Amino acid sequence: MPRYAGVMTQGGDWMGQARAAFQRGDDAGEMAALEGAIRADRGNILALLAMAEAKRRRGDSRAACSFYRLALNTAAITSNVPSALHAGLARGQEFLAESEKMLAAHLATELRDAGISAASAPPRVAEALRLLTGEQALYLQQPAMFYFPGLAQRAFFDREEFDWVPAIEAETAAIRGELEALIADAGDRFAPYVTAHPDRPPPNNPLLDKPDWGAAWLWQSGRIVDGMDLLCPRTLAALESAPQPVIPERAPIALFSRLTPGTHIQPHHGLLNTRLICHLPLIVPEDCAIRVGAETRAWREGELLIFDDSFEHEAWNRGTSDRTVLLFEVWRPDIDADEREQLARIFTAIAAYDESDHG
Repeated sequence: MPRYAGVMTQGGDWMGQARAAFQRGDDAGEMAALEGAIRADRGNILALLAMAEAKRRRGDSRAACSFYRLALNTAAITSNVPSALHAGLARGQEFLAESEKMLAAHLATELRDAGISAASAPPRVAEALRLLTGEQALYLQQPAMFYFPGLAQRAFFDREEFDWVPAIEAETAAIRGELEALIADAGDRFAPYVTAHPDRPPPNNPLLDKPDWGAAWLWQSGRIVDGMDLLCPRTLAALESAPQPVIPERAPIALFSRLTPGTHIQPHHGLLNTRLICHLPLIVPEDCAIRVGAETRAWREGELLIFDDSFEHEAWNRGTSDRTVLLFEVWRPDIDADEREQLARIFTAIAAYDESDHG
């Protein structure tokens, strides 16, 4: 039942007419008044909830879902939603959740009779079904700094798609040996990955200045880090076969990335969707994984893991020893040579602006 009392200032005369029609059992009159209220103000949460309830009473669940969803979305961007509406919004959330379950059950029956299931369907069809039924959330590229349009919305890329992968994977043992020598060396090369710029506000990250997520940089800001050419020559040589971006003061980047036991990198988005992040797993205990978008994968030593970090992603080490990967970036394969050249110029211009004084 719609709660017209308490928030009648929203919608004025239309809502008064809707309440009167409801009280006398005039469904058609109530909905006509509610339609007038919504036409006058599409952000009228009370009218949207009342219309959802009216559609629900008439057995029109699909329409009820539409109005509940609009009411909830409007409430999400509205400050100080009247407390009298909270119960109606909660009822809407419950109805939407129940409707998703009913749709999933209906589809399972209908598709089973047609010989189709998420387990047997092609991967994209199966994912579409999971999205449709609410079993899987929709994740899209959301880079924090720069978005390049028209790229495939793919969280993970298969190793077999890249002809340079075997050459790097073949060097896994040598790269791991250089890492182990680096760890054993008295001059520890690892430092916190998350740090604050001296002239900027510190990032709101629980790993700020903590060694839990450690980085031993090989390439940083487009330069080989001092001494790393002598300490890790095989690693740097292996990276030459990858199509790394070359951008003055920005790229290439490459590092040994270490997560200590119990470390959780919280969900976040990368800066760009023009690159892919590559992990060559070198030391991987059990109970370590990374989620990119809707998919979670475990690292396998010696097998490159390649993903688009502009999707929301997180990683964790729930094991009992350190997890370390070689991390580097490459151009996305669906960006051609001319586009890469133009993008490199754009990123160079951005870097120059960031370094200059415009005060």
